[in-house]
Amino acid sequence: MAATPHVIVVGAGIIGASIAWHLARDGARVTVVAEDNGGVATPCSFAWINASWGNPEFYYRFRHRSMAEWKRLAGELPGLPLSWCGSISWDLPPDRLDAYVTEHGAWGYGIERIDRAEISAREPHLTDIPDQALAVAEEGAVEPVAAARMLLADAEARGASIVTAAVRGLIRTGERISGVVTSAGVIEADHVVLAAGAGSAPLTATIGIALPIETPAGLIVHSRPHPARLNGLVMADELHMRQTAEGRIIAGSDFGGTAPGEDQHATAAALFDKIRRNLSDVPSLAMDFFTVGYRPTPKDGFPIIGNACDGLYIAVMHSGVTLAPLAGMLVAAEILRGETDPMLASFRLSRFA
Repeated sequence: MAATPHVIVVGAGIIGASIAWHLARDGARVTVVAEDNGGVATPCSFAWINASWGNPEFYYRFRHRSMAEWKRLAGELPGLPLSWCGSISWDLPPDRLDAYVTEHGAWGYGIERIDRAEISAREPHLTDIPDQALAVAEEGAVEPVAAARMLLADAEARGASIVTAAVRGLIRTGERISGVVTSAGVIEADHVVLAAGAGSAPLTATIGIALPIETPAGLIVHSRPHPARLNGLVMADELHMRQTAEGRIIAGSDFGGTAPGEDQHATAAALFDKIRRNLSDVPSLAMDFFTVGYRPTPKDGFPIIGNACDGLYIAVMHSGVTLAPLAGMLVAAEILRGETDPMLASFRLSRFA
């Protein structure tokens, strides 16, 4: 292998961008190949950074660690559109909210119970206020496409090449993957990293490797820019919403988006009406557009990170926004220096064998 290894990263969403940036920062020669600068799933993300309910401790620890890595990344790349705005949630039945507080509180997550008055003080434009909710000050959000493009631009400034092309296949030399076939030609390298979300599975299938992923659809509505009506993330019953840096209120029936149904436009309109009913003083609030994203979700819900075969590395996961900085750092360390973080043991493709 060359002293300065050449690594191809397939995919330019938040995961691919973070991996490319960390590789370039650590001295690799990097080529990013993607059709869309900013990715396919990334623009459709709610972009909540969290280690919230519903996960076993090993995955909570991984997510919580990545929350800290977002702060490290922001220090290394000033100007990242990142906001530690905190969250308020009451989107679980009371017994499950209690279990969440007990479990995650014991793990060290910064959850506090707040009453109706405190909810109203934090989010004065909410119209349907519950008697109590949970607040997590350490959660936040990022503008994911802008962040991915910043990472890619800085990687390019460090010497990375960005190739706008479709990847049609993988090149095998003996038992090793040695490059990719693209619509712009053949590119050879020492390593190939697949960070193309749902697009990764068709590529590995061409060499007989099955990626057990599903791609559930999620619809997110986006308002036109509007004066501030939300201070943080709000996780209400069947309505998760936040306001972006440019003033757009975005929402789904949960953070993964709403099932689009047979009539996506009708689904989006109904969801947006629910936003308007749940916020006061929004006479001019109007929907601008909606997105339907297909989330690359491994069948057990946990990331797939690691070598699939010699020369081919996989990085596919839901919760890509939360996990991007940690995944980028660990993938670069493993590929370039052979440093294997113990946390990655739970996320290898071999668990599906």
